[in-house]
Amino acid sequence: MDIIYLLIPIAIVLIGFGTWAFFWSVNTGQFDDLESPAHRILYDDDEEMIPEDARVQPAKSDRDSDDAESINNSSEPESKA
Repeated sequence: MDIIYLLIPIAIVLIGFGTWAFFWSVNTGQFDDLESPAHRILYDDDEEMIPEDARVQPAKSDRDSDDAESINNSSEPESKA
């Protein structure tokens, strides 16, 4: 029962700290714009920063069909003759 004399003040201090942190974040503008950062990641505006040799080239349709055939062939078990 003596532990309750320790736990109640610790709980009050934690509640006070949480309340202070919430009001601090509201006053400093942390919750002003919640949508823009989530949408900003979708915009790919750093294309000029990627070196030419590191850019991904679009795949050709002939190559895609060859890759698909090799994948299909490799998934079939080989028969032992």
